Amino acid sequence: MTQQLEPMPTDWRRALAVVAHPDDLEYGCAAAVAGWTDEGREVTYLLATRGEAGIDTIAPAECAPLREREQRESAAAVGAAAVEFLDHRDGVIEYGTALRRDIAAAVRRHRPELLITLNHRDTWGGVAWNTPDHRAVGRATLDAAGDAGNRWIFPELGEQGLEPWDGVRWVAVAGTDRPTHAVDATPGFERSVQSLLAHRTYIEVLTDDDPEAYCRTFLTGTTGAAAERFGGRPAVTFELFAR
Repeated sequence: MTQQLEPMPTDWRRALAVVAHPDDLEYGCAAAVAGWTDEGREVTYLLATRGEAGIDTIAPAECAPLREREQRESAAAVGAAAVEFLDHRDGVIEYGTALRRDIAAAVRRHRPELLITLNHRDTWGGVAWNTPDHRAVGRATLDAAGDAGNRWIFPELGEQGLEPWDGVRWVAVAGTDRPTHAVDATPGFERSVQSLLAHRTYIEVLTDDDPEAYCRTFLTGTTGAAAERFGGRPAVTFELFAR
């Protein structure tokens, strides 16, 4: 019998989604975000970079503000409360204390009960290799959940007025090949298509397909693939780490 996915917890009010690039959340879990914000939950986006190295035909200085604008439009489509950028350099994000500190500082500012990130493992499953930026940010987010609550790890944050926050109860990892939980994608699906479509500049260099058809086909495939394990419902899946 196929192992069924558990529903994601619902007893929370604030979430912080931490990823490396514009479009990471839209390819991963925007339908879940749309459903959550409809329920009155607050979801804030934190991006480590502005995705400036993501389009070969556009120089980084020109690409960064373009992708930032598209990300803000994308987040608005699913009701995200705010979008923040850390300005680490796209493509060469380094896992380490500097990244952990930046994420821990954001956790202290926003005080979420739920952290969301993208696959931190070496592959997407099998031999599909993950990128260094995804691995670094995902792992640092898992670590920062604890860092944010320990006043002695980054004492300089306290000196800046950011008091410890030990209220993170879960870290939910999207895009993993080891999902444990899921959210029904149906209520937020149409807005997730529009959210991904907002990254039109990136999508138009990625595929020759009609951009909206590409977005709809991709998201239908990813959410539909989880249906067998979630009562027949299209779903956004997560690997949930409780704290």
